Amino acid sequence: MRKLILKNEDETRAFGLELGASLRKGDIVALIGDLGTGKTALTKYIAEGLGIRETITSPTFTIVQEYRQGRLPLYHFDVYRIGDPEEMYELGYEEYFYGDGVCVIEWADLIEELLPEYTKVIRIEYGKNQEERIYQCTF
Repeated sequence: MRKLILKNEDETRAFGLELGASLRKGDIVALIGDLGTGKTALTKYIAEGLGIRETITSPTFTIVQEYRQGRLPLYHFDVYRIGDPEEMYELGYEEYFYGDGVCVIEWADLIEELLPEYTKVIRIEYGKNQEERIYQCTF
């Protein structure tokens, strides 16, 4: 596991842009971290790296939001409200996970058993300072 310490929003943006630019069809990025650690902010920068210019918001109540205007479609999941992984089947998650785009999943630990082996996992923790974040990455 690779550990990164991002000191501020600019470093978070740079990381997200680079990650977004490197993603390929079928990639899944699992974001795990406490409330307020910046999962949605990172998703916004990943989307920007994919060439998406739409406003990215957390799909807390809709579970998944689709953005199709970048070089690849982005399927942004927020599974915080999923009570049982079976609910993901009702959403047709497999069409997203194994489809034509990229998935970014907030609160991914809640559906861990559904994630493919090749999922890129980022565990986000608070750092020493207000803006600092510690990323533990599996890629």
